[in-house]
Amino acid sequence: MDPYCTKSGPKNKAITKYEHVLFVYSTKYLTGSTHSPSSCGGGRSTENRRESMARSFSYITGSQLLSLKRRPNIAIIDVRDDERSYDGHIAGSLHYASDTFTDKISSLIQEVKGKDTLVFHCALSQVRGPTCARRLASYLEELKDDTGVRSILVLERGFNGWEASGRPVCRCTNTPCKAEIA
Repeated sequence: MDPYCTKSGPKNKAITKYEHVLFVYSTKYLTGSTHSPSSCGGGRSTENRRESMARSFSYITGSQLLSLKRRPNIAIIDVRDDERSYDGHIAGSLHYASDTFTDKISSLIQEVKGKDTLVFHCALSQVRGPTCARRLASYLEELKDDTGVRSILVLERGFNGWEASGRPVCRCTNTPCKAEIA
């Protein structure tokens, strides 16, 4: 039995219905699970679940991103500032520097049309990545239009963790990067 169905998480840590919906939808996107929140008492209307996903974010590991990246409905958003030009980047990622992110959110929304999952990262994903993910979530909440974005994720350990784990790094200077993860 799924521990989240009893409204307790790993090691019996209590979680809210909202956190449960995040778990269920993150699990669905990452594993293809058909687990439904309505099947375990955490049910909400489809519209409310979509809104909940657009208003918050959760974390994704590098391994999970590698498997998810092969799907056409995902966009990786690199919010590092100058580091991207000399440290490299995750292949296929879009660059929206954190220092100008708020001014360019509407451009980002246009560029990710057709994508339902956005993964943010900075160098460590401790400040800039999560901050920009929150800014986008707030923007989507205020926008009230259906942009198609259903899941906002932040890469655990950021680009530095990605690279340190030996995952593929692109060093092209193309904007946007056209490379794909191998």
